[in-house]
Amino acid sequence: MPELSNEEASRRQGYWRKNLQYLAILLVIWFVVSYGCAILFVDYLDQWEMFGFNLGFWYAQPGAMYVFVVLIFVYVWLMNRLDRKFDMREDDEPSATADTDAEVSS
Repeated sequence: MPELSNEEASRRQGYWRKNLQYLAILLVIWFVVSYGCAILFVDYLDQWEMFGFNLGFWYAQPGAMYVFVVLIFVYVWLMNRLDRKFDMREDDEPSATADTDAEVSS
């Protein structure tokens, strides 16, 4: 694997740092919704209703799953935006299978 220039190494480090920041924020949101709203604050949330169910029940059952799926789409959107910002493509780093594929075909 070729040596990376300082500029390239700095670019990749910035990319990775921002990726970890996105992950931390989204995991905190997931934790607050799935654990906080569904377990810790369930009695407080039960005083309101959503779609005919107590809000605490809604967060504990379908709500947490919906939020998780939305977070997946948010993560994809954020990462696509981050890829464009840092000019990163999926083919920037050679995959481990690329070497084995070349060996098999020869």
